[in-house]
Amino acid sequence: MRRSIYIETYGCQMNFADTEIVNGILNEQGYELAADLESADAIFVNTCAIRDNAEQRIYGRLSNFEHLKKRNPHLVVGILGCMAERLRENLLEQKSVVDIVCGPDEYRKLPALIDEAFQGEKGIRTQLSRVETYDDIVPLRTEGISAWVSVMRGCDKFCTFCVVPFTRGRERSRTLEGVVSEVRDLAARGFREVTLLGQNVNSYSDGEHDFASLLTAVAAIDPRLRVRFTTSHPQDMSDRLIEAIAAHENICSYIHLPFQSGSDRVLELMNRTYTREHYLDLVRRIKERIPGVALSTDIIAGFPTETEEDHRETLALLEEVRFDGAYMFKYSPREKTRAWKMGDDVPDEVKGRRLEEIIDLQRRISYEINQAMIGGNERILLEGPSKRSDAEWLGRTDANKSVIIPKAEFAVGDYVDVRIVSATSATLFGTIVSQVVTEAA
Repeated sequence: MRRSIYIETYGCQMNFADTEIVNGILNEQGYELAADLESADAIFVNTCAIRDNAEQRIYGRLSNFEHLKKRNPHLVVGILGCMAERLRENLLEQKSVVDIVCGPDEYRKLPALIDEAFQGEKGIRTQLSRVETYDDIVPLRTEGISAWVSVMRGCDKFCTFCVVPFTRGRERSRTLEGVVSEVRDLAARGFREVTLLGQNVNSYSDGEHDFASLLTAVAAIDPRLRVRFTTSHPQDMSDRLIEAIAAHENICSYIHLPFQSGSDRVLELMNRTYTREHYLDLVRRIKERIPGVALSTDIIAGFPTETEEDHRETLALLEEVRFDGAYMFKYSPREKTRAWKMGDDVPDEVKGRRLEEIIDLQRRISYEINQAMIGGNERILLEGPSKRSDAEWLGRTDANKSVIIPKAEFAVGDYVDVRIVSATSATLFGTIVSQVVTEAA
């Protein structure tokens, strides 16, 4: 009988892409995917370590697995990903329920680790690699119309608040041919959208090709295939890359461009390698070359030594750029980072108040942007039924905005032209304008 595995995934898109890589590796070794926790022979949690609350959530989840282990003493429980890399032996020592700890560059070792665990041995593999890209591994994707495609791993930026260089290692990129082959296969299987992933995807380089070349090659595979990418670092958003986005209709006019803080003083402490003016100039160039582009960003409230003036500069930058959306967080100190040594001197209640001010401002801006779209037409890719009602479809625009429309005789993966009739800060609502569109994205 084939053994079965069940994987829960937390954190960023890279973790979800890694889970598909793990599924691909284990499927080749004869494992099958379990339908639920109770029917699994081995349970893995693919983890995030970017903030403390992410790790606490995983600890809570492991406690929930204890009753499963009591019911089935042969059950294998493993921790994958960034938390595995960061805490290593502590997970085996402090959590008796854990049998395997495996970092993001050691997934090829999982079949052997699982075999040993079924024989009663605990195992740990967390060595970081300067060469591993899993370029030859076929990720196992079981459903959907959208796919995450990892094109590079690691990061060389060493932002002072970030653990990624310590949990995922240094930058290394897959070959352009390997990425194109994977995306071509996805398009042939009916996928309608791919997102190219990297911790700093703009710095992709396989020695011959940069990210603009890769993006262009992927866009040329199928005009019906939407192409997205994330995450961008402002320092590496080149004019050549901007031109590549502008030149291809199926490269989505949506860019996630984290700025983290509007204060030059704080940006320097963060080692972000750009200034406020550099960032604003980059935004101006993007908007000039890609009319109608949607921008989103990341913001950290309460970085060490952040003053009220620093905070006001962040608010002012939000007002000037007018992002379509943002991921906004309170600063969370992480061991090993340089910011850890700076101390955590902004009181939590001050962080909370500043974060609320940022959220309130961004919510207003998002609402105003979406209100301005009422009366216009948008082409959406249908993703499935709306969460609020089976009588509605959920689709997404080129600019990554969710749109709800009445249910009609369409299928998941169809393109539909709609007219926007109302909007909130997070969602657009539309009516159907045209029949199914199949010839272009």
